[in-house]
Amino acid sequence: MVSTMPMQPWFAEAKLGIFIHWGIYAVDGTLESWAFQLGEVPYDEYMKQLNGFTAEHYDPREWAELFARVGARYAVLTSRHHDGVALWPNGLSVGQDLLSGYADALREHGLKVGFYYSHSDWSRPDYAEISHEEPYVKVIQPLAPGFLSYRDGQVDELMRRYKPDLMWFDGEWEHPESEWGLDKLAALMLAHNPEVVFNGRMLSHGDYATPEQGVPITAPDGPWELCLTLNESWGYRHGDTNYKSVRQIVRYFAETIGMGGNLLLDIGPRADGTIPPEQVSLLEGLGAWIAKHSEAVYGTVAGLPHGHHYGPSTLSADRSTLNLILFDTPRETVSVRGVRNKVRRAHVNGIELGHRVTGGLGEVPGVLWIDAPPAHALDDYATVLTVELDGPLDLYRGTGRN
Repeated sequence: MVSTMPMQPWFAEAKLGIFIHWGIYAVDGTLESWAFQLGEVPYDEYMKQLNGFTAEHYDPREWAELFARVGARYAVLTSRHHDGVALWPNGLSVGQDLLSGYADALREHGLKVGFYYSHSDWSRPDYAEISHEEPYVKVIQPLAPGFLSYRDGQVDELMRRYKPDLMWFDGEWEHPESEWGLDKLAALMLAHNPEVVFNGRMLSHGDYATPEQGVPITAPDGPWELCLTLNESWGYRHGDTNYKSVRQIVRYFAETIGMGGNLLLDIGPRADGTIPPEQVSLLEGLGAWIAKHSEAVYGTVAGLPHGHHYGPSTLSADRSTLNLILFDTPRETVSVRGVRNKVRRAHVNGIELGHRVTGGLGEVPGVLWIDAPPAHALDDYATVLTVELDGPLDLYRGTGRN
């Protein structure tokens, strides 16, 4: 369930955020938190990674500069995952404050500051009992007041010390909402920052939906964000080289913003704080496409619903400019159905394209045919065809005239 309260306008306008899964799991490249639950490694071996988490080359200003350069407007860092290990000195932690520099650097580059925080903590005996030998059984304990006080205390410190703009929660599935004490938790955070944004895993207090790893077929109601990995892993795993291509990432991004959502694209820094070059290259590839087509990205809203155009699209804020995104090389023409408006102009990168309408009867408009752009005007990853209308989009959604 997502809150019906008004959303902060910056979120819907952001389009791109960076998700950062960084924790002790990067030392051995184990599965973040889940490694000991699923039997990948014993709990004690997993926790020994604390000793190798040096962050010796961590430079949050380099991170922030990269994120800003590729067009992101916010970032979300895992302050504490299900394993209970915090990235700031608080209980079980890496012993360093890795959050202050991150928050300061993002703000210096004009980005909104987000923190991931798991409601669950699999290292606390008052939350879960973990067997340290096979079969690695995890037994969830009933939520006790002491555990909720601990969680609320950590979140209070995050809000007080770092003043985040967004709190991205996780781990809520292990208990019903009635046990999590979310009314109190939400009030605590809003007292620090009345404009803080919550993801949907704050349940009835969430401001937006958070699908992950797959573009929804139908957009969620209200604001939403797709979180997506660059390869198959959230955190850094040495052997995971199954990276998506720049073309695939551009496609994910275009399909997401075309449905009115944001893309929260995940990276997994190494234990020393450096971002693998493969990940930097993919971010830069997406960033170059965004910079080239920024008018079709920023200041836009969701475009045409499915069925009107074979591909995603965005609309200018005044709804009078339609940006058609073409993934494949068009043959002869590009068609758009259901547009009642007259077309003032159609072009790709300023190259004028002929257009005409065929058919139509009464209230049912004909099909708009736009000449295919010349080969030299096509983008390597996705071409944006701009259609300027004679006013706000007037779209027919009926079943045709019988």
